[in-house]
Order: sequence, then structure tokens, then C-alpha cells
Amino acid sequence: MRVLLIEDDKKLSALIVKTLSNEGFKVDAAYDGDEGVEIALSNAHDLAIVDWMLPGRDGPAVCQAIRSARIPMGLLMLTAPSQLEDRVAGLYSGADDYLTKPFAFDELIARLHALNRRLHGNVADAFELRVGSLVLDTRTFSARRGENPLDLTRTEWTMLECFMRHPGQTLNRQYLLNYVWSYSTDVQPSLVDVYVSYLRAKLKLPDKKDPIKTHRGFGYSLEADDA
Repeated sequence: MRVLLIEDDKKLSALIVKTLSNEGFKVDAAYDGDEGVEIALSNAHDLAIVDWMLPGRDGPAVCQAIRSARIPMGLLMLTAPSQLEDRVAGLYSGADDYLTKPFAFDELIARLHALNRRLHGNVADAFELRVGSLVLDTRTFSARRGENPLDLTRTEWTMLECFMRHPGQTLNRQYLLNYVWSYSTDVQPSLVDVYVSYLRAKLKLPDKKDPIKTHRGFGYSLEADDA
């Protein structure tokens, strides 16, 4: 999903961009309402996250402008006020959903996926990652290669998830370390190589090539095989 974030708090904006990018979203950022509308009118985004209090046009005015232009994107409004009338006003301005600050990033991500499913009616695919013959289900924490289920540990599953959210991209050790072990200071980078070898062994099939490529001096990438 491609997301437009319109948020004037640059520190919060940077955290949201980093979090969503790590989850596989493509994020563009604007820091005031007028700039947000300009970007929305000139680019194709699936969803927009719009702060209520913005320089220039405020959040409701941004939503109204996007709706008036008949741009087919989902709108999630971030609201500081907790009063019912403010939330209702946001929805009447054209927002599809709202999230009150402060919020948990997990909830933001869940709401974006839910909004995308409502708009596009693709519930099953929203929970599945597919790269070639590999399929990973984020609801059941299961995975398979073709018709063969994969018996993965939690760590192996998380590493595979990281690769499948970035297909074809070379991921270095530090990136994989941060994603899988959540910035733990007790984990050595060499452990990444160990778990890549574990994962390769479990992905191995007689008639399929190894989908994980080694880029010496740079890292690893997951390449799509024939599905």
C-alpha cells in the first residue's frame, strides 16, 4: 500500500514513516494541509493519514478537498480531541476512520489494513504475503512453499516475514538483526547467518532452487521462484 502522511509534528511524522516503511508500506510525507492536498491531487495513494490540527488547511478541510476532487483513497484522521462531536465532524468531512492521539503503532497499522480491506474487499490477501511459491499467513503465523507446509520456529518465521516484505531487496545483517530481534543489544550479528542457514534448510525442496541469495559483503535477498 502507498500511504500519504499529512502530519506537521516532524518528530512524530518520522516515527510513523519509519514504522510503516518497516511494515512494507510506501510512505510519502507532507507537513501542512495545503501541501498534503497538492500531493494527494498529483499522486496515486491508497490511503492517507491526516492530522486534525495542521498549518494551512486543517484536517477536515484536507479531507473535504480530497473528497471534492473524487480521489479514490481511504482517509484516516488523527485526532487530539476526544469529544464525540469532533470525531463526528471528522467523519462528516470525508474521513473513513479516526484514531485518537496518543495511539499505539500496532493499532495504527491494524486500522490501515482494515481500512484497505473495506475499500478493496480483499480480506484474504490482506493477511497473506506471497513471493513466488512462498506463502506466509500473518493471522495464523503459518507458512508454506507450494503445497508444503513449513515447520518454522518463531524466529525463523519472523526472518522469513522480513524477507517477504522486501522481495528482491538486499537486506544487510544489521537490518535483519533489528527486525528479528528488536534492537536487542545481547544478540551478535553473526546469529543472522546462523538463522539464514536454518531457514534455507527448511525452505529446501528437491525441484526448487534456494530462494535466499547471498550477496557477499552486503547481505541477503529473497528471490521469487516459479510459483
